[in-house]
Amino acid sequence: MPSLRRTALDQYAERVRPEYERALRDLVEIPTVSSHPTHRADMRRGAEAAASLVRAAGGQARVLRTAGHPLVVGDFPAPRGTPTVVLYNHLDVQPAEREAEGWRTEPFRFVRRGDRYFGRGTTDDKGPALAALFGVRAAREAGVPVGVRLLWEMEEEIGSPSLEPQLRRLATREPPHSVVVSDAAWLDRRRPTSIAGLRGFIGFRLVLDTAEGEAHSGDVGGAARNPIAELMQLVAELHDARTGRVKVPGFYDDVVPLTRRERDDFRRSGFSLATYKRDNHLRLLRATDPALVLERIWARPTFEVHGVVGGYTGPGIKATVPGHAEAKVSCRLVPRQRPERIARLITAFVRKRNPDVVVHAEGASLPYEGSSQGPVADAVRGAMSFAFGRTPAFVRDGGTIGAVVSMGRILRCPIGFLNLSLPEHGYHAPNENFDWGQAAGGMAAFARYLEEVAQPRGAKGSRP
Repeated sequence: MPSLRRTALDQYAERVRPEYERALRDLVEIPTVSSHPTHRADMRRGAEAAASLVRAAGGQARVLRTAGHPLVVGDFPAPRGTPTVVLYNHLDVQPAEREAEGWRTEPFRFVRRGDRYFGRGTTDDKGPALAALFGVRAAREAGVPVGVRLLWEMEEEIGSPSLEPQLRRLATREPPHSVVVSDAAWLDRRRPTSIAGLRGFIGFRLVLDTAEGEAHSGDVGGAARNPIAELMQLVAELHDARTGRVKVPGFYDDVVPLTRRERDDFRRSGFSLATYKRDNHLRLLRATDPALVLERIWARPTFEVHGVVGGYTGPGIKATVPGHAEAKVSCRLVPRQRPERIARLITAFVRKRNPDVVVHAEGASLPYEGSSQGPVADAVRGAMSFAFGRTPAFVRDGGTIGAVVSMGRILRCPIGFLNLSLPEHGYHAPNENFDWGQAAGGMAAFARYLEEVAQPRGAKGSRP
């Protein structure tokens, strides 16, 4: 089998760059905001556009209906007896409002400035998805004998509620060689990283109603219960805001301490505290020891407050007592913690402290425990070294991708991560962007991964 050459892939990337940029423009300018019901038609339009791109690349494409938003499945068949790789990305995005969030460009308008592409979804996850697609095309043109199935989801940002039934229908008797995910960021532009673990997630809305509506504080102040103040007190009872320590009994019971090897891997990851603060626009941290910061964001569970709804928020002061308040909070979970158990613990704690508060648990996802050893991890190392000139560090990621756990369990195969995004690309942030260097490198990395799998040593024993 002919070996892929980096110079040839560089030439390929430059040749297809205009096509890649047109495709990214087409996807970015469809506001596939999965969390908002007003965008349901856009979700369908985005799925159809994505399927057209797969067909243009020589693949077969289907848009599958689900109980929620559609799922795009693209197939690039290979001769019988050759391995198949599943490549997963998502095409739904976070909401974005230019004036409220401080965007310098329209969020759903594709803007190119030099080698950088701006717009919601450019890095999370439409840019990497297209890099994977063009990488598949490069491998196919080079005659690499491997089958590929693309799974492009439209519900990742809302916890993948409709994915599992579709995965069961798509599962085959013979498991695929592996699943490869490209939905995470490196620590630094100079050091590629791959993921060997993800935190899980469980969200909560804490709701308290104490009156039919707001009332004059001169008439009812001192007698009426204030739902905002009570929720603020409750949140303080749930966790220590300065240290982040969760006060709910039993919350930490299932947390497994890091091993010495994991701590060593964290230290070798190339993490820079100054770069981390700059890229995430942080002024103050709960810890200043880099090793402790990494442990907090990768290997410890959390309790975070995302917003408080209720009362008057306009200019000046409106002297009323509100009748309704809501706190939006969530927990990130580490391997061995289960969302349903955490939900029971927090619900019981809230009922004991304030029985009038109603707890709504939402968006549960299990944590993922991966591996940095075995043939799939070796293929990831080879692909990223080939494409970016440096061996990746295997680390954990503080985020959550619920689809990863589902795919590993239902498709019965190991999962690898070919990350392409960078911290400065602004995941979920205003002025989200992606750059051509990472896109071109991604094409080379995916093509090389498929070649690694097609070689006899890569096809043997898919499990790590």
